[in-house]
Amino acid sequence: MEKIRNASNYAVLAIEQWFNRVFGNNLNPFYHLGSLSFYFFWIILVSGIYVFVLFETNVAGAFNSVEYMTNEQWWLAGIMRSLHRYASDAVIITIFLHMWREFSRDRYRGVRWFSWFTGVPTLWMVVMLGISGYWLVWDMLAQYIAIATSELIDWIPMVPGAMVFNFLDGQVSDRFFTLMAFLHLLGLPVGLVFLLWTHVSRISQIDFYPPRALAIGSLLALVILSLLKPAVSHEAAQLTQSPTILHLDWFYLNIYPLVDLLGPGIAWAISTGVTVLLIILPWLPSRGEKPRAEINLEHCNGCGQCAKDCPYGAITMQKRTDGRKYEFEPRMEDSLCTACGICTGSCVSSSPFRMGKETLKSGIEMPWYGANDLRDKTRDGLAALSDKSKIIVFGCENSLGVERLKDSGTAAVVMPCVGMLPPTLLDYALKNGADGVFITGCREGDCFQRFGNRWTQARVSGEREPHMLKRTAKEKVVVFWGAKSEFNELRETVKDYRLGLKEGAET
Repeated sequence: MEKIRNASNYAVLAIEQWFNRVFGNNLNPFYHLGSLSFYFFWIILVSGIYVFVLFETNVAGAFNSVEYMTNEQWWLAGIMRSLHRYASDAVIITIFLHMWREFSRDRYRGVRWFSWFTGVPTLWMVVMLGISGYWLVWDMLAQYIAIATSELIDWIPMVPGAMVFNFLDGQVSDRFFTLMAFLHLLGLPVGLVFLLWTHVSRISQIDFYPPRALAIGSLLALVILSLLKPAVSHEAAQLTQSPTILHLDWFYLNIYPLVDLLGPGIAWAISTGVTVLLIILPWLPSRGEKPRAEINLEHCNGCGQCAKDCPYGAITMQKRTDGRKYEFEPRMEDSLCTACGICTGSCVSSSPFRMGKETLKSGIEMPWYGANDLRDKTRDGLAALSDKSKIIVFGCENSLGVERLKDSGTAAVVMPCVGMLPPTLLDYALKNGADGVFITGCREGDCFQRFGNRWTQARVSGEREPHMLKRTAKEKVVVFWGAKSEFNELRETVKDYRLGLKEGAET
């Protein structure tokens, strides 16, 4: 599984790098797949409401009302119908890309199992919504879907009766058709909203909307596609005839050729097998978890910055319990903590300049890698350098492999996430022998821990607490965001940086 994941990750990184060149980091759609999915749902909702206003929820009028929208009012209702269709396809694409990306980045196991686990039924709900939508058009394709779906349902031993005979005998009633319309317009959407809420319930500070330029560009692309290739129906359903030529939407209707080719039993077995595999994937194998963050109230002033910075909502603030003068204290929910260490970088007590503390303790930190370990690794790394020009690189274990940069003039300190880096540690490094400091981590907008590189960038620039000392020469601090595939570029950038420091020292 590890080999598959690594190969997949390099493929994802290569594709994302190409998209970065075309769109830039901020507008790379691969970095906004979740928010794009929500955005496409809004397009589906708005276009669906308009289509429903003109749609007749009965057997006799359904096909004719859709034809009216497509041909008579093509300039609005027809575009809305096409938007509804293509945005639905776009949702499937973004969902599958999102799943592929999370798998390849190993962000589906451990504490993150819940989001993956709840994402699988969410995908099923989206597919059922799409199938029921095709059913409502009541053309030859809808007839084919209805009969094949009936065969699938009739195969289930616990389901009484033979649903398929309703279609073979031409006994489809308006009541049955209204029931299908209810499921598509209300029943399934309500279930989808609940599943989506459950899916994101363990994540904080969610971006529900993509960047404006990406949203506008996506909408324009869908509109242009709708004008160039409008969604059209097959011939009207004729239950006395069998469909001959069908144009399947493979995003939603891929199960039906399996029913034709292998029968409903094999189709159920394949669908169930794939679903079960996806559900149990976080435990194949499970991810070994490191101990969660610990709170040290004797070093905490209750500022709440750790709660603001936690990407997973694992930290909340509550009334003080230890009798100290501060009003609040953090509370840790272990089941939500990924042990990223971002909270350590948020804590003012992580400052390595704190006096009278032989062992540095932060208000909140990882028990296996605390603020004292960071300070010691920084000090020891600088002490081991022998070159005239000395720099230290602070990096993330999930990105560029900064330990390979070590040499006589370069020290490297690796941490779970670059967001763990207290800004005052940069001041400490410059004061204790470093001629320059280099910070690196995941690509901009693509932090393994969601916000680690974003918070670090804001702290270094002084836009977010805590920040560097004002007297520090910030030009000595260089930031480079990149992925594993960009290590050579990182190495050349570090080399050029050191060369610039040497030239500056000589002049």
